[in-house]
Amino acid sequence: MTTSPSVAVITGASSGIGAVYAERFAVRGYDLLLVARREERLQELANKLQALHGINVEILPADLADERGIQAVEEAIRRTDHIEVLVNNAGTAHIAPFVDGSVELHLADLMLNITALTRLSLAALTRFKAQNSGTIINIASVVSLNATAGSAVYSGTKGYVLNFTRGLQEEVAGSNVRIQAVLPAITATEIWGVSGVSMDILPPEAIMTSENMVDAALAGLENGEAVTIPALHDLAKWEAYESARLAIYHACLTGVPAPRYKQ
Repeated sequence: MTTSPSVAVITGASSGIGAVYAERFAVRGYDLLLVARREERLQELANKLQALHGINVEILPADLADERGIQAVEEAIRRTDHIEVLVNNAGTAHIAPFVDGSVELHLADLMLNITALTRLSLAALTRFKAQNSGTIINIASVVSLNATAGSAVYSGTKGYVLNFTRGLQEEVAGSNVRIQAVLPAITATEIWGVSGVSMDILPPEAIMTSENMVDAALAGLENGEAVTIPALHDLAKWEAYESARLAIYHACLTGVPAPRYKQ
């Protein structure tokens, strides 16, 4: 009896981080469902991966900042057999003062970075919980932990991705479903072309390749990490951050205003 290969669904797969994830899962023998707006780029990648690895690759051109695009991917996740992985990689950034952006621009960013990721996670996790297996990889960012002038919307959306992922991890604890948050730092991808920030002004030593980022993230997944920060060398800093975060949370469960607020 032949067992059908597992399928990995990857959004934002036409370039950068998403394309590298597609290559890495192809090497691992997964069939692929690749999602992005640019059909020609998707087809080129699909042809290459099929030829190199003998896998089946389907493409789904879809704009995940649009309701119709989200619905198309939701339906594909529900109807495609043997899905075992969802990589929520599609995202965008516009780094500029908040008031300089239009309502339409901000809503489109929220739709792509938050709404699409949430709805595709729901479609996948419903299946994964029923079959007690599956992996969701949510690409957040180190700006989940910090916001600066010009990054209010982008940092806000990535903060949502991190906390949303944490909540899902609590819900699947003890099962065979894995959910990982990945927090890249500065990574060489095409997102900089739309962000309003040129990579030319960034310190070269701070820029990680997409290949190194994905390989580190997959190593973190294999090591059982709930949150993977590929560029962080000193893990003690993350452990201290987590300890302080939880200590603050639990210290707030007093039901009494702090003395500094009493007059």
